Amino acid sequence: MSVSLLAMVLLVAGVITLFKTVRMVPQGWEWTVERFGRYTETLSPGLHFLIPIVYGIGRKVNMMEQVLEVPSQDVITKDNAVVKVDGIVFFQVLDAAKAAYEVATLEIAILNLVMTNIRTAIGSMDLDESLSKRDEINAKVLVAVDQATHPWGIKVNRIELKDIAPPRDLVEAMARQMKAEREKRANILEAEGFRQAAILKAEGEKQSTILEAEGDKEAAFRQAEARERLAEAEAKATQFVSDAIAGGNVQAINYFVAQKYIEAFKALAEAPNQKFVMMPMESAGVIGSLGGIAELAKESLLQQSGRAAGTAAAPRAGG
Repeated sequence: MSVSLLAMVLLVAGVITLFKTVRMVPQGWEWTVERFGRYTETLSPGLHFLIPIVYGIGRKVNMMEQVLEVPSQDVITKDNAVVKVDGIVFFQVLDAAKAAYEVATLEIAILNLVMTNIRTAIGSMDLDESLSKRDEINAKVLVAVDQATHPWGIKVNRIELKDIAPPRDLVEAMARQMKAEREKRANILEAEGFRQAAILKAEGEKQSTILEAEGDKEAAFRQAEARERLAEAEAKATQFVSDAIAGGNVQAINYFVAQKYIEAFKALAEAPNQKFVMMPMESAGVIGSLGGIAELAKESLLQQSGRAAGTAAAPRAGG
C-alpha cells in the first residue's frame, strides 16, 4: 500500500515538473522569464523549455494592438464653458519587459495620461474652437501621450475624441446664434440682390435715355433738314412768283394768294375735334384765282416749248 502511494506521488510530481518545464507561448503574446524573482529574458510565441523551481513565468504581455475606452469627463474650456468629453485610445506594446516592469497597472496609467492631456488641450481653446478643431485636439493629445508612454515600451497609434457635448442651454444658445447668423447672411444677400437690380435698372434707364436722346437728335436733324428744303422750295416758288409779277403777269399774284388761302383753309379743317367749318367766302374770287393758276401754267408750258424750239433751230442755222 505504501509503495503504490509513493508511486502515485512520484507520478503526480513528474507531471507537474513536465508542465513546469514545457512552456508554449501563443501567437500575439510574449512571456517574461524570472529566475528566483529576477527578470532574465522574454519568451516569444512558440515552444520553450524551462528548468522548474529555478525559472518561472513572470508576466504574460499582450503584444497585439489594444483599444481602451476613455470615460466621459467634464472639461472647462478657455471661455469657461463646461463640456463632456470621451474618447478612445489605440496602443500597442513594443517591449514586453518595459511594459511589465517599468509601470504598474499599464492601462490605468495610459487612461490617466489621456484624460489629463485632453483637459489640457481643450482648456487652451474656446468652445467654438474645441468643437470645430477636433482633429487638432486629437493630434496634440496623441503627441503628448506617445512621448510620455515611450519609456514604458508602448506605442500609442491613435487617439480619437468620440464626443464633445456642451450643456443643453449652451446648445440652445448656439442654435439661436447660428439661426441669427443665417438670417443675417440671408438679409445681406437679399440687400445685395436689390442693390444689383437697382444698378441694372439704372443702367438700363441710362441707356434708354441715351438712345432716346440720340433718336430725338436724329429726328430734330431730319426735321431741320426737311424745313430747310421746304424753305428753299418756298423761296424758289416766291422768287418765281416775284419774277412773274415783275414781268407784268398779274395771274402770278392770283396763284400765290390762292395757294395761301387753300393752305389756311386746310389747317382749319384738320384742327382736332373739328367737325364743321363755317366761314364766308366768295366763290368767284377763288375760281378766278384758280383760273389765274391755269393761265400761269399754260404760259409756263408755252415758254418751255419756245425754248426747246429755239434750241433745236440753233444747230440747223449753224449748219
